[in-house]
Amino acid sequence: MTEKGRLVIVSNRLPMKIEGSAGRWQVTHSSGGLVSALTPVLRDRGGIWIGWTGTAEMVDMKTLKEILGPASDRAGYRVFPVRLSKEDVDSFYYGFSNEVVWPLFHDLQTHCRFEPDYWKAYRRVNGSFARAVARYSRAEDFVWVHDYQMIPVSRILKESGIQRSCAFFLHIPFPPPDIFLKLPWRDDLLRDLLEYEFVGFQTTRDRRNFTDCLRALFPDIKISGRGPIVSVSAEGRRLKAAAMPISIDYRSFREAARSGKVNTILEDLRKQLSREKIALGVDRLDYTKGIPQRLRAFGEALRKYPDLREKITFIQIVVPSREEVQAYRQLREDIEKIVSSINGEFSSPGWVPIHYMYKSLPREELVAYYRLADMALVTPLKDGMNLVAKEYCSCQVEDDGVLILSEFAGAASQMHRGAILVNPYDIEGIADAIHQAVTMPEDRKKGRMRRLRAGIRSQNVFWWVDNYLRASTGKALVDFPVTEMAPVFHALKRPPPENPVN
Repeated sequence: MTEKGRLVIVSNRLPMKIEGSAGRWQVTHSSGGLVSALTPVLRDRGGIWIGWTGTAEMVDMKTLKEILGPASDRAGYRVFPVRLSKEDVDSFYYGFSNEVVWPLFHDLQTHCRFEPDYWKAYRRVNGSFARAVARYSRAEDFVWVHDYQMIPVSRILKESGIQRSCAFFLHIPFPPPDIFLKLPWRDDLLRDLLEYEFVGFQTTRDRRNFTDCLRALFPDIKISGRGPIVSVSAEGRRLKAAAMPISIDYRSFREAARSGKVNTILEDLRKQLSREKIALGVDRLDYTKGIPQRLRAFGEALRKYPDLREKITFIQIVVPSREEVQAYRQLREDIEKIVSSINGEFSSPGWVPIHYMYKSLPREELVAYYRLADMALVTPLKDGMNLVAKEYCSCQVEDDGVLILSEFAGAASQMHRGAILVNPYDIEGIADAIHQAVTMPEDRKKGRMRRLRAGIRSQNVFWWVDNYLRASTGKALVDFPVTEMAPVFHALKRPPPENPVN
């Protein structure tokens, strides 16, 4: 095997999940923005992905090797698991990650539960991830840590005497000081980020919020440089902070949209949904996505513009998520009540205004819905990026769709010239945008969509990864050459320390 450095990804979850029970384990490939973005660039380059298996069952390592080894071979890169107990999942994942960082970073601090035990679990579990990095990576490897669950990894490695080149990318927004400073462990979390050599954010606004928070807590901070990347010095540490928006595999979605299988599904959908106009919403179940506000806005559009009635159908797809959390169960109930209320008010023989689906869809079926939709409503209250907006546009191969996009989605910074931007809290404003999309002249629709698709095509996932690697390591994607995969669950001769957390 070549001794050149490999790309090592560290994230909360592996790109594949173990499901079932002893003797009947199955491996399923996960979905989501991070997986779809990084899988193509790890394959056949000796890449490594370290993450949680997705199950709280403490499966023994021999069984994990038997399950994940073949799946890893098929994927074309090696996966190494971190095992979490039910207590870890409850306190680290559902606790600190999703009841503290997630709502706080989305400016929804009223949803936060600042439990001290959550913080202790967060540090403890990040210690487990740091040990896995020390065990399965080499000193010359480049370790790319992803998202809010994994912020302390680099600092824990350094405190343990493990030298690795580490960069970090935050997929969610970074809050301004008046929000971030409410976090009881604010100093520690910022110091964790200072231990990376390179920290990436989705937008310039997020990067600015980060440096503003540093200024608020560390008066010795110095910032130099202009453009998307700046140099930061604080607390005796130096790093680069960048605004580098993530993207998707444009060609993959475009080709899927043109495929025979998708066209067959599309024909069936058109027979079932014969209305003149189709509006579409696709979201994971989450209170940051603005689903209730969007549904109410659709109802308002039907009230305000009676000419829309019986001419438009809204399809809202909600992918189940975090159903163990009470706030998410309540959100699902609220959504279903709103759907029922609007359908009860406006339905007529042969027409139901809202078609609501609470399930995950196979990729080809989802792409068919993207093709079907005359407009997509992507209206999160706040979002790091929102790749649904880019997926929808990539699938609009006839250039005749309209994107209605929240101004608080990270995607708005790139897509504002082609999308109809809305305030997701403005019910009447979204209603007006729906009517505008329905009545927009064809030539104008095509011009806007062509502009959107051209931007995604030129700044796709490979552009994102290549630019991130160039900026953070000085190496391009091609400098991570085709090579053999690491052995299954190999360990270095030098074992990692048993207790890297102070």
